[in-house]
Amino acid sequence: MSKIGAPEKLIVNGKRLDGRELKDFRPIVLESGNLKRALGSGLFNFGSTHAIAAVYGPRNLHPKWMQDPSRAVLRCTYTMAPFSTTERSRPGHSRRSTEISKVVKEALSQVIFFEEFPKAVIDIFIEIVQANASTRCAGLNAAAIALADAGIPMRDLVSCCSVGKIDGKIALDMAGLEDNFGDVDIAVATVGGTDKVVLLQLDGILSKEEFFEAIDLAVDGCAKINDMQKKVLVEKYRGEEK
Repeated sequence: MSKIGAPEKLIVNGKRLDGRELKDFRPIVLESGNLKRALGSGLFNFGSTHAIAAVYGPRNLHPKWMQDPSRAVLRCTYTMAPFSTTERSRPGHSRRSTEISKVVKEALSQVIFFEEFPKAVIDIFIEIVQANASTRCAGLNAAAIALADAGIPMRDLVSCCSVGKIDGKIALDMAGLEDNFGDVDIAVATVGGTDKVVLLQLDGILSKEEFFEAIDLAVDGCAKINDMQKKVLVEKYRGEEK
């Protein structure tokens, strides 16, 4: 029995409903330093999923009892704008935004050199201004760009993308209908374009073979995003040198 409102097929004549091949991303847009009031900022879009991120700090953490004398504290806040979806989103925190804030913080914590900033705090704010699936992936990519733009020392950039299973096929970068009516959705983040995974969330059921096919596709997708992130950062700082 199909779900209410579900399309009959998500793959028609070998193409997805938006015309993509199984291993294609939606159009990707990246920017660095787009918010002038923040110490560092980044923008990342997967098609019509748009995320912006801002970084403030490192700065002294108050109240002082929250300070760690040996390292900085990372705080991450992910939110969705009320106008980001077709039906108005409730502003403020939710269970979902709290969960995504936590997993994004844990992923980025694998690369930041916290010990260089004792007693300090680094704040990351991620806002989804338009949502069409893969919002945590877009937000994490924007946050990684913002951290680099702020000059926060890191081992490398974190890059993230989604994969899933639609009509029995493994596909890259899940869009809205695919996310809502597909069989499986997975978010994967890696470090520096390698196979070091720092985030993996799976919703659905896969065979062992399908799981490894999906992870291989996600790792390859993250490597492509990592190249794009580094390119946009290099282009920004080359432009400032002129």
